[in-house]
Amino acid sequence: MQDFAGFRVWRQSGLDGIAQTLTDVLANGRFISIFAMLFGWGAAGLLARHGAGLFVKRHLILLLIGSLHFVLVWHGDIISNYALLGLSLLLFGSLGVRALLGVAGVSGGWWLVEKSLDAARSFAYQPLPRSANLPDLAPGITYPQVLSERAREFLPDLLGGSLYNGFWLLALFCLGAAAYQTGLLTRPQQHVPLLRRLAVWGTLAGGILGVWLAYLNTRADFASALLGIPVRMGGGLAGALGYVGIIGLLTVQGRLGWLKQFANSGRIAMSNYLAQSLVMTTLFYPYAGAQWSKWGAASTLALALAFSAGQVWLSGLIVQRYGSGPMEKLVRRLVYGSRGENHA
Repeated sequence: MQDFAGFRVWRQSGLDGIAQTLTDVLANGRFISIFAMLFGWGAAGLLARHGAGLFVKRHLILLLIGSLHFVLVWHGDIISNYALLGLSLLLFGSLGVRALLGVAGVSGGWWLVEKSLDAARSFAYQPLPRSANLPDLAPGITYPQVLSERAREFLPDLLGGSLYNGFWLLALFCLGAAAYQTGLLTRPQQHVPLLRRLAVWGTLAGGILGVWLAYLNTRADFASALLGIPVRMGGGLAGALGYVGIIGLLTVQGRLGWLKQFANSGRIAMSNYLAQSLVMTTLFYPYAGAQWSKWGAASTLALALAFSAGQVWLSGLIVQRYGSGPMEKLVRRLVYGSRGENHA
């Protein structure tokens, strides 16, 4: 929502500051980590069941969809990055659980150390002001102008982003692949001790790092912004594993309750993701609703929660009536051909 609406985190105060703090402590980095691990989980399953040919075909189709999403709708697309970097599982996806965890530890640890050292060097030698790191959306800019700029930026952004975040995403993909091999998500009753450890230590570490991130996001210097990157992603992963542990334990105990309502929105995640981009860029970008930089953290958080709640409700209706979302049906059709409906 910060990227869609164009507000600056370190300038939030009052109710906006409270909303930013809650987001940093409870959500920032957590759900993108869960999504990346689930991507690795699904990719490992596809590779194991159908082999490399279908795996590569699916990733090329996702790369095409993500490319169109980036150029036509929103520069923050992650589908294309995941599709490209997910091909690394051709090398690692069939490894054993211990080897996958080893790759995840080395890859993710190296990335965190490198980003932390970048921040340390910046604290010592570069007393620069913080950058908003937001798209350049001047008032009055037209859609063709934005389209042209995004088309020019797509390939450098895809390759640069893949290089910048590649080791971190590889770590998350490998964790997801390890979860697939152990049956953590499909047979949680067999992993109760692990789920307990994740729930306790993941939530604790994620909370501590989330508070640190909230502090860093009140500072307007470039070094704090750099340090916020490894703190956000490290704390996001810890918090994500904490949430996985909690949800896994609730599943084993049969106490999911209202959380079950989220299942249908997960089944049509791509359709929901693309719908968010379409609606939010239409509302905020200058060539449409022109609300760019006019909203703060509190109002955008309220909008995000309300819109997502609507999507959860609508997802239930769509799954009940059609079995799947439009983008999910399209991808399955392109990947599996006429057999697509058998892979719902």
